[in-house]
Amino acid sequence: MAHERIAYEGCPLCGERAFDALGSYDCSHHPLYKKPLPPTMQWRECRRCRHVFTDGYFGAESLAVLFSDAHAHQQPGTDAEQGRNLWARVVERVAAMAPGAPQRGLESGAALGRWLDVGFGDGALLLTAQEWGFDTLGIDVRRDSIEKLAALGIPARGVAFEQLDEPGAFDVISLADVLEHMPFPQPALEHVHRLLGKRGIVYLSMPNAQAASWRQLERSRKNPYWVELEHYHSFSRARLQALLRRCGLEPVWYGVSNRYLCGMEIIARRTGESA
Repeated sequence: MAHERIAYEGCPLCGERAFDALGSYDCSHHPLYKKPLPPTMQWRECRRCRHVFTDGYFGAESLAVLFSDAHAHQQPGTDAEQGRNLWARVVERVAAMAPGAPQRGLESGAALGRWLDVGFGDGALLLTAQEWGFDTLGIDVRRDSIEKLAALGIPARGVAFEQLDEPGAFDVISLADVLEHMPFPQPALEHVHRLLGKRGIVYLSMPNAQAASWRQLERSRKNPYWVELEHYHSFSRARLQALLRRCGLEPVWYGVSNRYLCGMEIIARRTGESA
């Protein structure tokens, strides 16, 4: 079937072929679900590294169906002031940690650095980063979102992340609730390492499968992430930090995100020589 998921041959993080089945869940009521996408999601747990992932990922034809719409609250310009308040704490922290930040204060008039946001959603993170003094760029696959963000004064490109070829060009890269949507997270983070300049910063957020609130949702059998159509992975904090280190990105800060249920956020710094 053209819209069936492409099966993983092994764990997408470690390659292990032995896994435990965690259950099948009906995702046909998800707001973005459309026929002919498969109406169920199958989840697995790797027996070696204990990573939790779906049995497969969508190909190009299925993604075209899935990305033909977006959640209403993820459209650029939806509520700029609310987004500004949500992201102020994160941008302030990143600004203090970005390469050269003490030498490039706001009083100098120089940009704090170049900030790339991958899968920018409503664009509020980039708008807030721009206000702080960053030179911003957003990439996304939804054409209408690109046009709306550009209309708000933020450069935007319709390009897949893995196709962006600017080694060492960015001081900050953000993947806000994005990595769990990528079929193969390790190559994505290796590409982050390649695109960041020396001591560059990556910001990530996503649900934390180790959070107490996650366990509470499990006990009440109300965990919405088992039917989150766009997700391929459920990360714990420990598993994500180990993966970041494997890709030359050293975690330097952890926080609780209030944007979504069970949310976590991590800032990591690029190690190694410049690209």
